[in-house]
Amino acid sequence: MSPKVNAQDSRETANGNSQTIELLRSALNSDPNPAKGGGDISIVGGAALLPESGPSGTIADISVGNVHGSISVYTVRSGDTLSQIAKMFGVSVNTVVWANNIKNGVIRPGDSLVILPISGVQHIVKKGDTVASIAKKYSADAREVALFNNLSENAKLAVGDEVTIPDGEMAFPASFAPAPRVRGAGGPTYEGYYLRPILGGRKTQGLHGYNGVDLASYYGAPVFASAEGEVIVARYDGWNGGYGKYIVISHPNGTQTLYSHLSQVITYVGRQVPRGELIGNIGSTGNSTGPHLHFEIRGARNPF
Repeated sequence: MSPKVNAQDSRETANGNSQTIELLRSALNSDPNPAKGGGDISIVGGAALLPESGPSGTIADISVGNVHGSISVYTVRSGDTLSQIAKMFGVSVNTVVWANNIKNGVIRPGDSLVILPISGVQHIVKKGDTVASIAKKYSADAREVALFNNLSENAKLAVGDEVTIPDGEMAFPASFAPAPRVRGAGGPTYEGYYLRPILGGRKTQGLHGYNGVDLASYYGAPVFASAEGEVIVARYDGWNGGYGKYIVISHPNGTQTLYSHLSQVITYVGRQVPRGELIGNIGSTGNSTGPHLHFEIRGARNPF
């Protein structure tokens, strides 16, 4: 049994005066470093969960509770299941599976999973429906629909089944057509903070998805870090929820930038990149119809 320790101790000095000395208090918490997330998950900016350190945009949408729409990546621990991870982030299991190209529901300790809360449309299958016809009805991509619902593109659908169409759009009469959906376009303006991530080129699409713009140039054109920061995602292959090969950088001002549809990723997770460093090359991977860069800023206005 450890001896009792008082907060104060009165002692008599050489001249007979009483002197109060502050003593160290013992820790009240059994963990001397309690301010951390469980399972090696760090709390970043008071919002994003980043064990090591995630995308959304062209076909994805971050949940309302995620401050500034910041991107998350979760490192799988021993004993984790897809359902547990999905519940932790408040998304569906299919969302995790679809965004990470998971085959047969198999995950292993050490895997890094990008969490992509997505927006979309629910469709009730009717007689004669196919994956292709449903995708066409909602101006979506048949491959995305099949991947998200764990189907093959030629799968036979049962009447009454529910199919989720990632980023599906409902048809409206021309006079009632809604404006293109944009998320995360608010936030502060950091004048001069963000460098244009490509040289020259042209903007082929304004704000869309999650505060993103499309900047087109030739295939293989260099892509530069828009601001200094740490690379938290670097995906060298795969569909990745429509982003294809892509990079996410976390910046000292609390924002994140995302660079997608790359032909080549030439950086790595954990690298501290200076503003203007070459990080990849323009391509047309993922959900893309031609060589361009889809560039997002999360947590601030996109000046491009």
